[in-house]
Amino acid sequence: MSTSQGHPSGMAAATDVRRRYLVLRATRWLPTGLVIPVFVLVMLDRGLSLGQIGLVVAGQGIAVMALELPTGGLADAIGRRRVLVVASAIELVAGLLFLVADTLPLLLAFWVLEGIYRALESGPLDAWFVDRSQAVDPDADLERGLSTAGVVLGLAIAVGAVGSSVLVATAPFPGLDPLLGPVVVAVALRVIDLVAIHRLMDEPERHGVPLDLGGALRGVPRVIRTAGAAARASRSLRALFAVEALWTFGMIAFETFTPARLEQVLGDADAAAVYLGPSNAAGWAAAAGGAALVPLVTRRLGPRHAGPLLLAALGGGVVVIGTGGTAALVVVGYVVTMTMHGAANPVHQGLLHRAITGSANRATLISVNSLTSSFGGLVGGIALGALADATTLTTATLTGAAVIAAAGPLYLLTRTPPDPADDAPPSTPPLSSHQHS
Repeated sequence: MSTSQGHPSGMAAATDVRRRYLVLRATRWLPTGLVIPVFVLVMLDRGLSLGQIGLVVAGQGIAVMALELPTGGLADAIGRRRVLVVASAIELVAGLLFLVADTLPLLLAFWVLEGIYRALESGPLDAWFVDRSQAVDPDADLERGLSTAGVVLGLAIAVGAVGSSVLVATAPFPGLDPLLGPVVVAVALRVIDLVAIHRLMDEPERHGVPLDLGGALRGVPRVIRTAGAAARASRSLRALFAVEALWTFGMIAFETFTPARLEQVLGDADAAAVYLGPSNAAGWAAAAGGAALVPLVTRRLGPRHAGPLLLAALGGGVVVIGTGGTAALVVVGYVVTMTMHGAANPVHQGLLHRAITGSANRATLISVNSLTSSFGGLVGGIALGALADATTLTTATLTGAAVIAAAGPLYLLTRTPPDPADDAPPSTPPLSSHQHS
């Protein structure tokens, strides 16, 4: 077939891949949107302090750090779909556990399961999208798919957050704590996610057999070594990983502390839960809007320069969350924060994928990025939670804001595309280099 004949069909096939990718993004994040508003409030309602919440949530970070690279290598070895199926099944079990977890050990077990889930799912879907898109159309617009995925993610979580608020307010499950209603529905939606993964993701068989798990696991160390060498050889990747760690350290200040701040200013957990539904919906809709603006922002500024500005603005929103004296101000700060967060994420992901050469280790290198993210979240959860208990919630929130803003200048150390010169430190700052988070 000639190039002129093949290109339109390639575009159509790439469009179909993107459509399936976006559907799977929605089924992945809608259940998460339901539970985001209630996670912290349930743990506070069950008697945990912010410091204790930081400690149990650290179980997720430890599990991710232990498993991130092996699971990324496993996805590269046995296929993205199989790993995602296992991941969603574990998330289903975790949701069921959260319904009954009323002690510190049980909540820790829940967060460890969450960590296993996140380690398994943190790279395979994006890696599948990139590889399948490039396989059917080498000129596929990856940034469009990734930025649109950010829009879908934001809208899915926004819809879930509104549903969460409605479920808490109406308490449709007799005899069940209203705060747990969204968790019940999220568990049911996770079953739908499992079916969607099975039906919509297509992959060629690997290793010439339906499943050679033992051989795949034996091959994981080799995949990890190769990915590690690629990361060591690229200053762009090292800079992106450092941004990710600092960014997620500070994310505790708005992910965990916003519900606590709203409970603080409103004086009641159930009132905060009802308030958090629309607030989260507005925040994630704003995140979707931020993601939609990414092509315009990157065309005008370039990702390398857009990154520091987005993270500085994100930190400014967190400052408003920490200092606002009313629920309305806290929500305004949250919406600003989520707008910048939604815009910064696809820029970071686009830079990351462009910095990765070849597809063999893509899921593993995405997992390295997720590993640094988990490390930052682990340290941030413990440190900022302890700081909040020892001082004030506002002090801890402002500290998180400062760390996020400080990550931005690291984008100036990136290059696009990566090249062997990344190994050699330049004699002057790489002002012409490119890329961000």
